[in-house]
Amino acid sequence: MNTIVLTDVDFYPVIQPILEILDAILWPAIANVVGVGTIYCIFLGVKISKVDEQNSREKAKKDLIGAVIGFVLIFVLILALKNDVSILEDWVKSQM
Repeated sequence: MNTIVLTDVDFYPVIQPILEILDAILWPAIANVVGVGTIYCIFLGVKISKVDEQNSREKAKKDLIGAVIGFVLIFVLILALKNDVSILEDWVKSQM
């Protein structure tokens, strides 16, 4: 009976196109996050400046802080993924 061991299977031809697509998508994703984040934060800043009531101003400040933290977190995670794609590719090649 023949058994297939995972080390005998070459996954690189299957994984290579996925890594290429992921690598190609990440730069536009970074640009979109920066663009949308900037526009949204400007919108929230204008909203803060136009609010007359103190309660609404505090809510708008919290929204702005949450948006900045969220966009920075997304940006950092995408950059980390962008850097890790090459590490993942090297790992896949080493498993052959």
